Amino acid sequence: MKRLVSSSLAALLLASSLATAACTPHTVEPGTVGVLAQWGEVHSDSKSEGLHWETWFRDDIVNMPLRVQKIEAKASASSKDLQVVTSIIALNYRLDGSKAVDVFQDIGKLETVEQTIVAPALQEAVKASTAKYTAQELVTKRQEVKNTISDYITATLEKSHLQVTELSIVDFKFDNKYQAAVEDKQVAEENAKKATNDLQRIEIEAKQRVAKAQGMAEAALAKARAEAEAQTMLRETLTPEILKLRAVEKWDGKMPVVTGDGSAAIVDVAAIAASAAGR
Repeated sequence: MKRLVSSSLAALLLASSLATAACTPHTVEPGTVGVLAQWGEVHSDSKSEGLHWETWFRDDIVNMPLRVQKIEAKASASSKDLQVVTSIIALNYRLDGSKAVDVFQDIGKLETVEQTIVAPALQEAVKASTAKYTAQELVTKRQEVKNTISDYITATLEKSHLQVTELSIVDFKFDNKYQAAVEDKQVAEENAKKATNDLQRIEIEAKQRVAKAQGMAEAALAKARAEAEAQTMLRETLTPEILKLRAVEKWDGKMPVVTGDGSAAIVDVAAIAASAAGR
């Protein structure tokens, strides 16, 4: 009996040792969730961050990232007016942690999810959205185009339990011939704008010169009118007596002599002064 107990205890200890030796540690890293598969069968319960044990040959814990992932894609499509457009789109997305087990069971690891779901969906979103706009609208309505692509890809990825966090249009490139035509049009528009501005400047300068000439003419006319009015007033106010008085005021004391028919004529200064005093 003792031998039987000892043998059973030894077998139990051996089995325990073998089980312990067969277990290996596995760390579910921060920002991830662990999906457990036993003998290839996926368990419905996921593993949280931290240390877990895997039984050799039986268990396999796969870490599924929950952090935001980024993918940048280059897609060529035709616009509404049949211009070839090459777009570079950057997409940020993340896995819905509560559905990590379902995603792993239906699709696989996140790398497989990106290759089989995200990348094709992004290509399709760009092509479907680009076809709704003309080449010019793709440039002038950039924000609207971005929203259209974002709405399309969001609705598509939600079906696979993926959440879109941000989408950006990195660049739009058109066919070389169309790009050259656009550049020529821009140059023509700039030249037309410059010509219009030059014409407006010339018209303004001409109006300024006319205004200046009119101002000068009006000033000269006003001056002439003022001088004419002053002359008129002067003629109306001058009398013989005033003329005589001004002559006396300007007299330097020397007796002027006026020669006429050979006889000297003396100006009667006293009579002039008396006449002025009488007034």
